[in-house]
Amino acid sequence: MSSGKVTSLDVAEAAGVSRSAVSRVFTPGASVSEKTARKVRAAAADLGYRPNALARSLLTGRSRMIGLVVAYLDNHFYPRALEQLSASLEKQGYHVLVFMASHTEGNVDHVVREILDYQVDGLVLMSVSLTSDLAQLCRQNDVPVVLFNRRLGDAGELAVVSDNQRGGQMAAQHFADIGLERVGYIAGWHAASTQNDREAGFRVECAKLGLELVAVEDGEFNPDRAHAATLKMFGRPDRPQGVFVANDYMAFTVMDALRGPLGLKVPDDVCVIGFDDVPTAAWRSYDLTTLRQNSQGMVDETVALLMAAVQGQAVIAPVPLNVELVVRGSSSRI
Repeated sequence: MSSGKVTSLDVAEAAGVSRSAVSRVFTPGASVSEKTARKVRAAAADLGYRPNALARSLLTGRSRMIGLVVAYLDNHFYPRALEQLSASLEKQGYHVLVFMASHTEGNVDHVVREILDYQVDGLVLMSVSLTSDLAQLCRQNDVPVVLFNRRLGDAGELAVVSDNQRGGQMAAQHFADIGLERVGYIAGWHAASTQNDREAGFRVECAKLGLELVAVEDGEFNPDRAHAATLKMFGRPDRPQGVFVANDYMAFTVMDALRGPLGLKVPDDVCVIGFDDVPTAAWRSYDLTTLRQNSQGMVDETVALLMAAVQGQAVIAPVPLNVELVVRGSSSRI
């Protein structure tokens, strides 16, 4: 054998099979017998052969890559979901290209246009949104897009979300169940469907149950803004007896502000409910009552939608996934 680069033809000759058989062995999902696969992989190992993914993508028209755009990873819900999503896609034979984006005007569009240059087979957007123009560009390039933990409300969009409105209703019901009368809400980013659905559910259920919503402040899914919102909300004489916070990431800051500069006790003076149930919520220092999102279920739905769309199958977005109220010490007043 020459000292040049080992090719699939070299492997085919060493294994005594056709070149197409070698290609099938190294193509995820391709049909090949176990006997042939063993011979080819043994020959490849002996020769030091590595398949050329770029060349294969040119032949098949598929890159076996999925683009994943995420806005921020500070909220611990997203690193866990990102890990689960990457592992699930890899089991399907796909590699994941992760790109970071911000919520600033045009930033997401710029990032997605860059990803399309990599000839990805599909896109997953985690808590970021597409403009209508860019959505049309993805359709023109036959690149399916699945929204994760966000919906836009556009006809035909593929969006995987939890039942955020029901979660807001469950938070209000829990406050009523433990005997509260005056409650508050610290909102997330108002361009996010997750925030708006949680707030809508909470408001509707408070009115239904006769709870007085005495204060609403904006936290924008940002800890500094949530801290300021807490000081403002609880610096008033008719402060709430309980506060529902649009996600756990802000709720931790809210609890720190309540117990720190405000000198209040949780839950004796104020009960707190978050949303997501990230691992930190179970720490003794927070012991946070929260609405649990089924992140693995969301990932499974996302991958199933994406794989079906990549294969050209007709797909319908799933109904929102159920959330679960997890009661911990931050609201244990009964």
